[in-house]
Amino acid sequence: MANDTILEVRNLKTYFSTDDGIVKAVDDVSFALAKGETLGIVGESGCGKSVSSLSVMRLIPSPPGRIMAGDILLDGASVLAMDKRELRELRGGRISMIFQDPMTCLNPFLRVSTQLIETLQLHQRLGRREAKDKAIEMLRMVGIPRPERRIDDYPHQFSGGMRQRVMIAMALSCNPEILIADEPTTALDVTIQAQILEIIKDLSRKLGTAVILITHDLGVVSGMCDRINVMYAGRVVERGATDVIFGDPKHPYTRGLIHSVPRLDRGTGERLFSIPGTPPSLIDMPECCPFHPRCEHAMEICRKQYPPETDFGAGHGAHCWLYGASAQGVSRG
Repeated sequence: MANDTILEVRNLKTYFSTDDGIVKAVDDVSFALAKGETLGIVGESGCGKSVSSLSVMRLIPSPPGRIMAGDILLDGASVLAMDKRELRELRGGRISMIFQDPMTCLNPFLRVSTQLIETLQLHQRLGRREAKDKAIEMLRMVGIPRPERRIDDYPHQFSGGMRQRVMIAMALSCNPEILIADEPTTALDVTIQAQILEIIKDLSRKLGTAVILITHDLGVVSGMCDRINVMYAGRVVERGATDVIFGDPKHPYTRGLIHSVPRLDRGTGERLFSIPGTPPSLIDMPECCPFHPRCEHAMEICRKQYPPETDFGAGHGAHCWLYGASAQGVSRG
């Protein structure tokens, strides 16, 4: 593990047992996160983005879910080996998470003050007065007006954007080393989305917090992230620095995602691009490239074997037979 690496995920496999078979939600995923870095994890719904982050937090419901293999290292210590006390200190203390829907994550029966103060008392060992003062300051930092009055409101008295700001304040109140933002702008209008993303970016810069930003929208990560992992069918199919991924994408799926982002320089009558087909079922996945039914470059080997990663240098890699097939004389199917 490099000196500046705070989190390392090694060959993680998280499966779910169902009546229809085994769902390989996360299948052999590896990545690292450096201190103060922002890593984007992108892909369509159901590709394993959220499950990978819940695995890091040890929040996979068991049954039916189970981490089958791999390891998760936080500052060199295995998260999978932590006991209940250590996990309680980890969650909300060292690693915080912003979930997709703040209304389901905030207790509707408790005032916002109660929920914020409880977190600070548990992880920061603050007295109630000190905890409330810090909670008010955090609400002020995320842009909630008159926080000294709004702090005693209930969640339903806040708008969707304001509830998301409360979630950000709660997540960052204990100065975590890592913030996981799981589609934090879902169901928010475009203007509020931009504000929420700017708040996360600004606060992570001020507090030195490393961020994992999970989204299905490559346009969101373009101005937020240092590096990007592109996931498909439970695996990372391409990884690299943000400018490299946007400037020279290798995997056909990555190219499709980038091409799907609306652009102002396109003609007004031009039809928006979409990747043909639908993501595969993750139940009993065969050992082949899962993207081949939707790929215009599919070859015979794509239907038989999962491609190894081709390293393009500078931390850029992609799992695609396009870059390993020609040397082996593989023909197109």
